[in-house]
This record gives sequence, structure tokens and C-alpha cells, in this order.
Amino acid sequence: MYDIMIIDDKPRENCGIVGIYGHSEAAQLAYLSLYALQHRGQESAGIVSSDGENVYRVAGMGLVNDVFADVQKLKRLKGNIAIGHNRYSTAGASQPMNVQPLLVRCKEGPLGIAHNGNLVNYRQIRRQLEAKGSIFQTTSDSEVILHLTARSPAPTIEQRLLDALSQVRGAYSLVFITLNKLIIARDPHGVRPLSLGRLGDAWIAASESCAMDLLGAKYLRDVEPGEFLAINNEGLTSYRIGEVVQPAHCIFELVYFSRPDSRVCGECVDKARRKMGKNLALEHPADADIVISVPDSSNTAAIGYSRRSNIKFDIGLIRNHYIGRTFIQPIQSIRDFNVRVKFNPVEGVLKGRRIVIVEDSIVRGTTLKHLTRMLRKAGAKEVHIRVSSPPIRFPCFYGMDFPTKDEVIASHNSVEQIRRYLEVDSLGYLSLEGLLASVPNEGRGYCTACFNGEYPIPIDEKVEKLDIEKEVKTVEL
Repeated sequence: MYDIMIIDDKPRENCGIVGIYGHSEAAQLAYLSLYALQHRGQESAGIVSSDGENVYRVAGMGLVNDVFADVQKLKRLKGNIAIGHNRYSTAGASQPMNVQPLLVRCKEGPLGIAHNGNLVNYRQIRRQLEAKGSIFQTTSDSEVILHLTARSPAPTIEQRLLDALSQVRGAYSLVFITLNKLIIARDPHGVRPLSLGRLGDAWIAASESCAMDLLGAKYLRDVEPGEFLAINNEGLTSYRIGEVVQPAHCIFELVYFSRPDSRVCGECVDKARRKMGKNLALEHPADADIVISVPDSSNTAAIGYSRRSNIKFDIGLIRNHYIGRTFIQPIQSIRDFNVRVKFNPVEGVLKGRRIVIVEDSIVRGTTLKHLTRMLRKAGAKEVHIRVSSPPIRFPCFYGMDFPTKDEVIASHNSVEQIRRYLEVDSLGYLSLEGLLASVPNEGRGYCTACFNGEYPIPIDEKVEKLDIEKEVKTVEL
């Protein structure tokens, strides 16, 4: 019997969204953008387009390349407006019924939605709506926004959507499509990222600016927290969602989620990660011969650590990029198979040397423990781990899929206990102060709840981290 394993020990990405208005090849641009945003979700992908008379939808389980393997599917997506979505489920099971963009028909016509984030009060709203007769087709939190919109008595689609968004609480970056409009919205705290750009006369909104770079579009700015933008043939109109509140951008977007070539909070992610590595070197120096990274997400922080410490950066691990998040292990006898299938040590670089290995975060610690053993087997004389973020101690309710608190190693272990578990010579985490000093705006306006438990958006005591419809089995690696 084969074992299906989770081969990574990272927080899971949330979702990637894109919206295009005013381009004759809107769906094709959305398709290319989803490639650039593939790292944000690998469970499913989809696009909805409109030509002003009809809407068209193609969506399915799998990577972008899987869903659109048949080129005829993309050709069926007509029109100059399109929205797209890559999904990793943080609310609602990973099933075909939850694939986005969701598309419904209400009194003003078709309405499609693509959502990145998590609503913390959606279960309560859903129960209330079901009690009033609403019939839900998915287990996704995004669907409650559609039901609230359909029930709103407001006269225009913009006002109905604003009415709906005034009732939900949590993290959301959203793109909506109607027959002739693209609507963009970001929650008042701005937890999840959303960028705005132009390609000629066309408008583009995307989770990350790297999607615009791929298209040759111009990044204009981030969509502001609480901003609601409606775009049609008359141009762009801006509205406000709720009251102005303190921003709470997810700092983990800068630590790990976003691509290093993207802009978040107006600054390139690469620049912030280099600062994290430099501050980490100041806080936790090491007497070592080389610095290596756990490719690819910690590459930039490792370079920063190397430069500040004056310890040579080298390539000590090679990553296999051609595997998904899970892998079927056919041979039980291969020790540490789950790590070996993803990483391979470079013995000529490691043998006889004292190694600093830089990682961006530690969740369970299982992968790093196996990596440490591999490095020692390859001849590393000493292994020192440096982490470019503070210890993760609390779950996230805003769109990151951490394990439960009991599974997060730092929630119930000291740094010294984690060091012993990892079997390394030393272990150092970047302090929260060092992290905040590394990011734009001098560290003001960020959510750091996963590190310190201070949640900027109130969490209902009954909210559970894992969706009640989703059966989850913990797999210890």
C-alpha cells in the first residue's frame, strides 16, 4: 500500500486573483497572470470572461496548465473583461464545487467572484442565511458574499456589493465581474495584497505585481485598504468600504508567500528579505565557513545574511522543481524519502565545512530535521540554523493555512528545545523587532498575530481553524 505524503513543511499559500478590463484578449492575459501567481495556489484554477452579452467560465482542479491543457477552452473565453483565480483552500474543502471564480445569476444578471483571504464570521452569516431559506452550492466562505449581495435592496450592483461587504469581517482581496464591469475590493485592514496597473488603455488588478511584469503592464500602486473600485467604459470610480482603520498587512507575504520580484506595500519583496537576512546576521552571528539557503524561498534572506556576516554564500542544496505538494512514496525502505525527493545535498560544497543554513520559517520542523541529517551525512562539520522570522506560535484566521496550534513546534517548545529536536549546533530566530525593522513603513501597519497572538480583526470564540466540512489527517514526516 502506498503512502501519500505532504512533502513540504511550510505555511500554505492562500490564493491568487487577477482582473482585466478593457482588453480584447482579457482571458488570455488572465491566463498568463495565473501562471505568474501559481505559487499562491495549486489546487485549482479558473477564469470567467464577459463580452457584454454573455459570460463564459472555464475552471477545474489542478494547476493552470492542467485546467487549460485544451487550448479550445481558452478560446471559448470571449470578451474584454476577465477575472481569474488560483486556489489553495483555507476555508471550504478542496473539491470541484469550490473551484473559483464562482459564478451566479442574480436580479441584475451574472456576477462572478474571485477571493483571496478568509472571512472570520462567515459561518455565523451562513447559518443566518440558511435559516432564511438560502441554498448554498459550495462550502467556500466566498459564497456568503454572493448571497448577501443578491439579498441587498440597494439599487445598483456597486451599492449591493458594498452592502454585502459591510456585513462580513476578515481578510479579503476580491475581483468581481458583471456583463460590463470589473469591480475590485480590499478589506479595510488590507490583510492580503492587491495591486493595480495598466496595460495601454486596459486596467489590471492582481494579487502580486509580478503578474503585471509578465504581461509588460505598468504597476501603478497597491489597492488601498478599504478601497472599492468599479471600472466600466466610463472609467474608474472609487468608493470606501467601512471606516478607516489601522492597516494590518500580512507580514508573512514579505517573509515567504509573495514572489521576491513582486511589490508589496510599495516595496520590492526582495529588498525586504535581504534586510531580514542582514538583521538576522546582526542578531545571531555564527562562526562558520559558508551560508546556504533552503531553496527557493529563503534564497534572498540567505544572501543578506552572507553579505552582512561576510561569510561566503554557496549552493549547498539542489531542489527538484518538478514535484507537487504531495507525493506517493512507493518504497517504504528509503530513509527520509520525503525530503530526498525534493532536496539533494551538494557534497563537494558541504564536506568538512561549518554550515549556516538560512530558512524563512519553521512550522513543524520535520523537514529541517531531515535536512540536517542529510547535511551531516554529506560531510558537514557543523550545522547552524538561522530563521529570518520569529517563532510561529499561533494559528492564522486570515487566509494562511498553518497547522493547528498544537502542531506548530514553537507553540509548546523553547528555542533550545527546538534546537535539540533539529539536532543542530545552534539555532537563531530573527526577533519581531528585527523583522519589523526590515519591512516597508518602518514596520507600522502589519499583522503579526502568528508570532504574538495579537489579532487585529476580532476572532469569534467559536471559529475553528480547520473547516468543519474538511476532514484533515495530520501526516508526520
